[in-house]
Amino acid sequence: MSLSDEQAERYARHLILREIGGAGQRRLLDARVLIIGAGGLGSPALLYLAAAGVGTIGIVDADTVSLSNLQRQIAHGTGDLGRPKVESAARAALNINPDITIEANPVRLDAANAAAIIGRYDIVADGCDNFETRFLINDVCFRLGKTLVSAAVGEFDAQIATYKAHQRAADGGQLYPCYRCLFPHPPEPGTVPTCTEAGVIGALTGVAGSLQALEVIKEITGAGTSLAGRLLLFDGLGMQARTVTLKPDPNCPLCAMPN
Repeated sequence: MSLSDEQAERYARHLILREIGGAGQRRLLDARVLIIGAGGLGSPALLYLAAAGVGTIGIVDADTVSLSNLQRQIAHGTGDLGRPKVESAARAALNINPDITIEANPVRLDAANAAAIIGRYDIVADGCDNFETRFLINDVCFRLGKTLVSAAVGEFDAQIATYKAHQRAADGGQLYPCYRCLFPHPPEPGTVPTCTEAGVIGALTGVAGSLQALEVIKEITGAGTSLAGRLLLFDGLGMQARTVTLKPDPNCPLCAMPN
């Protein structure tokens, strides 16, 4: 597929990058990415993936926009109060780039619909705000062979990782862990404060969501080194970042089991 003149101009800064170029941009245009959560993480991830020309982006979120969201959820505005987040997020993405397709899913992801929704996409970007959904996404992505780029934030800190343990399972090697290799089971309810309880600096979610979008772009185009097998930790107060190596857990309750 050749790029139109308008696309060549829109994506010009990608086309001159030797790591992306025309072939990488075509892969972006052909890609299908699912963003789970149109909130603090999902908003910047969505907008940058839309700007990058990811051809089809799905958004899953059952919530409506509230005033307290606007401190960090930049895909929504004051005029969107009370509207479904998938609607305002879709409008914001298409305003940046009408060259793409947005598939809005105004539902809460659960065990009944996760496989059907996730199965339609190539890569999943998880920006959800609860552990139950986070573990569900990991498990379904592993079973369906989908790469998962996951981000999470605290008050001033963030972590980002890419999980593709299905590749290890498929070829029999010991390459990548899944989310359960790091956290085998969800924490006990009430032991980890939520964003509502602890607070979060809005700009931090922009940093984390943008890094998440960058990792998705790298996975699609093959540029650079994947974050799979590593965990990126960002300290916003100290303005420091480091990565730690993640190894597959031979006793993982998910990926160590036969498919």
